[in-house]
Amino acid sequence: MVLFGLIAIGLILFLYFKNLYIRRRLKRSAVPEEYRELLQTHVRYYQQLSDTDKLRFQQMVQRFLKRTHIEGVGTLVEPLDRTLVAASAIIPIFGFKDWEYFNLTNVILYPDTFNETYQFEGNQRNILGMVGSGALHGQMILSRNALREGFANVTDKSNTAIHEFVHLLDKTDGVIDGMPTKLMEHSYSIPWMQLVHKTIQQMYEGHTDINPYGATSQAEFFAVISEYFFERPDLLAENHPELYEMLTKIFRQKPI
Repeated sequence: MVLFGLIAIGLILFLYFKNLYIRRRLKRSAVPEEYRELLQTHVRYYQQLSDTDKLRFQQMVQRFLKRTHIEGVGTLVEPLDRTLVAASAIIPIFGFKDWEYFNLTNVILYPDTFNETYQFEGNQRNILGMVGSGALHGQMILSRNALREGFANVTDKSNTAIHEFVHLLDKTDGVIDGMPTKLMEHSYSIPWMQLVHKTIQQMYEGHTDINPYGATSQAEFFAVISEYFFERPDLLAENHPELYEMLTKIFRQKPI
């Protein structure tokens, strides 16, 4: 009886310390309450997730923030900015498990638009976001105002930060060309490009509601239509069902 009592006590202590360890581990891995509240308040995509998917989204946000340095140049980076940058990164990859942005180390926030020489004062400042190349490989530059506007306006079809992260995904095969071979199955490649060319032609003719900037190149088309897909999936499915269905296959998720 004494032996059984000792075994029972030992089992109770084991379970107690195991549960204590699990709770502490979960607490360490959890996204701080402030960030969860910011996601719930400002990110419509997150608001529409199930409780289980919200937890997975939070965990992906935390991993991204641990791996990626976010800094401001001429502007202060606030928790909201960090939250929105991370959300912009996670939304396009949420359909992929264990995806990491190995081609990104830093996100730099400018207060507003900037020019091709990365100046945010003076003339010819019309750039909202950019994925760095050459000496700036691994860097992304975003307008802080554009970042916030992308999530504040829930009725448009635009989101600058998502646009740039889609470029980054496109670049994982070595080139930003609108053909995200690392994302799509090979069998979708030809149908995708046929659909891209057909839609760009429609854009030239003015027969579409897609942002005309998408017609400048296949790479920009992919980024622009991805913004549309994540910002207004209901409208894209209604107006462009072929594009919507193809993007559900590329990103492995259905936002509606």
